Amino acid sequence: MEEALIEKEVNYIVNEGEGAFYGPKIDFHLKDCIGRSWQCGTIQLDFIMPEKFDLFYISQEGNKEKPVMLHRVVLGSIERFIGILIENYAGAFPVWLSPVQVKLLPIADRHIEYGKRIAKELVKKDIRVDLDEFNEKIGAKIRRAELEKVPYMLIFGDKELDEDLVSVRQRGKGDLGRVKIEKFTEDILKEIKDKKLS
Repeated sequence: MEEALIEKEVNYIVNEGEGAFYGPKIDFHLKDCIGRSWQCGTIQLDFIMPEKFDLFYISQEGNKEKPVMLHRVVLGSIERFIGILIENYAGAFPVWLSPVQVKLLPIADRHIEYGKRIAKELVKKDIRVDLDEFNEKIGAKIRRAELEKVPYMLIFGDKELDEDLVSVRQRGKGDLGRVKIEKFTEDILKEIKDKKLS
């Protein structure tokens, strides 16, 4: 296992005597936003379970051989991993990771149907969207979306309906202007793809 780490040029520290009872392991540690180290992923060699289950395979030479079992846990405790992510981003996830990527904010109830049409188009493109149908002033809807740390808000009223547009707000940047929904969709999909690749 150590040779594999060296070959892959992975920095590591040997913790003598801290291996699991069934064999050696590699633990992957993540640092949280205040520098604490948390063990998450792990790769473990298990020499005990193949013995307990009387496992074997037939080698190329035709002999019965005991296998070594490999345990692989990519994230470790999912709760711990999600906790580190939430802390790291302070809840303001990047657009590709955000549970709700776009919040639709109709100015009045009569604009809700337009919002449903937009939502349907975004969902077709696998964009996670939520339509705010509360009967409140637009300022309250914007504040709530900001508190929810949604990356993008699309605001629409009579003017936007007449011109088939949306007014775009980005978390932390504010008003980005009015665009066609197709243009917004193209831009957000590009942003998601670029961030996933980086």
